[in-house]
Amino acid sequence: MDLYRAFLAIILSFLILIGYQYFFVKPLPPQPKQAVEQKNAQTPAAGKAKSADRPARQETPPAPQPAPAVTAAVKADPTARAITVDTPLYTAVLNEQGGGISSFVLKKYRTEMKEGSGNMELVTPGLPVNELPTSLVIDSSGRGVLPLFRADQDKVSLKPGNGQAVLTLRADLAGGLQVTRTVTFHADSYLIEQQVDIKNSGTASRSLTLALAMENAPFSHNSASSRYLFRGPAAYVDGKLVQIKPKKLADGPRILQGDVRWAGYMDNYFIMAMVPPDQGRFQVTVSQAGPERIRTLVSSPAVSLDSGKTLAYRFSSYFGPKKLTILKAVDHDLAESVNFGWFDILAKPMLWLLNFFYAFIGNYGIAIILLTVLIKLIFWPITQKGMRSMKNMQKLQPKVAKLKEKYKDDPTRMNQEMMALYKTYKVNPVGGCLPMFIQIPFFFALYRVLMAAIELRHAPFMLWINDLSAPDRLMIGFDIPYIHGIPVLTLLMGLSMYLQQKMTPTTADPTQARIMQFLPVVFTFMFINFASGLVLYWFVNNLLSILQQYLINRQQKTATA
Repeated sequence: MDLYRAFLAIILSFLILIGYQYFFVKPLPPQPKQAVEQKNAQTPAAGKAKSADRPARQETPPAPQPAPAVTAAVKADPTARAITVDTPLYTAVLNEQGGGISSFVLKKYRTEMKEGSGNMELVTPGLPVNELPTSLVIDSSGRGVLPLFRADQDKVSLKPGNGQAVLTLRADLAGGLQVTRTVTFHADSYLIEQQVDIKNSGTASRSLTLALAMENAPFSHNSASSRYLFRGPAAYVDGKLVQIKPKKLADGPRILQGDVRWAGYMDNYFIMAMVPPDQGRFQVTVSQAGPERIRTLVSSPAVSLDSGKTLAYRFSSYFGPKKLTILKAVDHDLAESVNFGWFDILAKPMLWLLNFFYAFIGNYGIAIILLTVLIKLIFWPITQKGMRSMKNMQKLQPKVAKLKEKYKDDPTRMNQEMMALYKTYKVNPVGGCLPMFIQIPFFFALYRVLMAAIELRHAPFMLWINDLSAPDRLMIGFDIPYIHGIPVLTLLMGLSMYLQQKMTPTTADPTQARIMQFLPVVFTFMFINFASGLVLYWFVNNLLSILQQYLINRQQKTATA
């Protein structure tokens, strides 16, 4: 049975070290250039009931339409003002040319843990005006137009408890089109609501297409876990989360059609999302705009606007943290951006429990310990049974060895005799491995939570561990190549794994035993750059396993005496 345990542990090591992002982050399948993501228009039966309240959709999505675009050579208008919006949660800057956002700084999140790193900036600096997030592009003549708005104020300020504030932007386009963009900001929310009214004051009917543009690059925060998890363009279409790996865009733009709830750019901690209006079927076009720069365009189907009529669109945008409680309050299915892969159904309850413990303790490190203890208590009975089975298997090894020697030339008879032996002594040969297999989904679920939950970002524990989302390092006054400090918690974890291995009953032959001896070393090097929150969980879990094995060994010694 130790062969199975060694094999399982090695597989776990491989998955955690290099395989997780490959196996559990679903890439979009390769498509030819200008391919279309065709999806059924109806939300799946497993979708949310609230979708039924939305306007009815046609069964077959229309053929993809060319997205309205403004050439990157658009010259910035020197008369366009920068409108500053200051709220308790963020400071944003809007450009009157297109109404896009040129800066969005989160006040409650810093770029890095160290002092002076500055607050988190979500918008890539230096973007052209037509590619600024939520820039409004209007196509009325076969070519996208970037309206030059005039705002009714040059600064919007909200204090805590101030409710909301409204900014109004107006523009006049050729052919008698008048565009009014009403933007509503909230003091206690990252959601920005907008209404666009387009009035045809001309004498002829006009065909219009409206689009929201956004260009961005990876967010500039130093996260050790970002290398293992998805970051890039994403959308929620027809009740499914679509994540597009940026490298796939080298084959050409991707077009998504259907019931688009939101589209934007995200990583494991933050998201920038545009929420299109309910009316019509919007199309999402994602393309590569440059090295590590992604362009997302959310465009409406063409609509005919008669003379004297007004067309109204309501849409929203969310720039902020991927914190599940905040996203659920915002709605628009933005909470679906927090996705823990295959084990999402287990991970989200674990995240809830983590926050539940934190609400009482006020320390996420202690919350991780309490969650680890709870999980261990739940699995204590089956783990106990498995450990006892291993202990009993160890006692039978002399008899098993004799059977192997006696029937070494008759494998069928040997297996029959061994099964009879197990039955006589009431020992299950796989009983020691079964508890490990049962706990694997829960381990990966908690692993994903501890790697991706924004709650742990820059969350202190104690002593030298001041960021549970970063590797633990005890600085000693001089630099150590590669690791830069002493990974004390990781070394303690490796030591605890070694002690646990020494206490665990073994039925291994010498070769298998040597393989097992290397596992604590492998795991120590594997975890050396993992988030300290994950290492803390593994360390506490090892200590509890040592305690459990000690109690079993003591109980069996007492029974023997």
